Amino acid sequence: MCILFVAVNQHPDYPLIIAANRDEFFARPTTASHFWPDSPEHPVNSPEPPVNNLERLLIAGKDEQAGGTWMGITGNGRLAALTNIRDPKKIKKNAITRGALVSQYLKGQQRQDEYLALLQRSKHQYNGYNLLFGPWHRLQVYNNYLDQVETLNKGLYGLSNASLNSPWPKINKGTAQLAEYCHEGHSIQTEKLFALLKNKHQAADADLPKTGVPIELERRLSSIFIQGEDYGTRSSTVLLIDKKQQITWQERTFDKRAVCVGQKNYNFEIN
Repeated sequence: MCILFVAVNQHPDYPLIIAANRDEFFARPTTASHFWPDSPEHPVNSPEPPVNNLERLLIAGKDEQAGGTWMGITGNGRLAALTNIRDPKKIKKNAITRGALVSQYLKGQQRQDEYLALLQRSKHQYNGYNLLFGPWHRLQVYNNYLDQVETLNKGLYGLSNASLNSPWPKINKGTAQLAEYCHEGHSIQTEKLFALLKNKHQAADADLPKTGVPIELERRLSSIFIQGEDYGTRSSTVLLIDKKQQITWQERTFDKRAVCVGQKNYNFEIN
């Protein structure tokens, strides 16, 4: 996951709204979001899980190369999502896959403070990352480069390949659009959130962050939705949780031409 926009208690009907893009190499084998095998049995392609054993439910995509995931949620409202920190000078070739941090939290039973302690102890074993994690109503973001944790209280947040709310042009643009949409107070239309995530506008050179990559690549990575031949936005996910704790999870998968080639929709109530 390479960019997330999060609204906490900004809409009268939805205490949590997340709109997120996963950017990755198109050659990397991936399975779209689905009920994981250790989730309860369910009919194939069912939009809703069975009513029993919801606490064991886990919905997430899967990185088939390394085995982890980039974003997911469980039936009891445990949520996790990952963004990498872009710093080519600090890449460790023998680092543990960061996607495991998401799946381990979702499949585990550690309290939020226990998992944070684990993240802090193991921070040097991974390349740079931000991990959004916790119960859906009390999310935190841990940055292993800074060994820093921030709690997402009431507000709007943008998270990409630097620190939380770093003033990158695409972060500023996305959070502003999400704020405007939330403050309209209308019933949420996920189509508008997917439109926010499909924004391909690139920043002016003077506004580009300096992350250590060539400027041509910096330009291409400066848009919310990244289109490229080998690397780009592979999927967009919209997650809504309403006042009745009803979850809406919608995912769209894209090819290198930015054409939607798959959709997943799930709805269920937090146990």
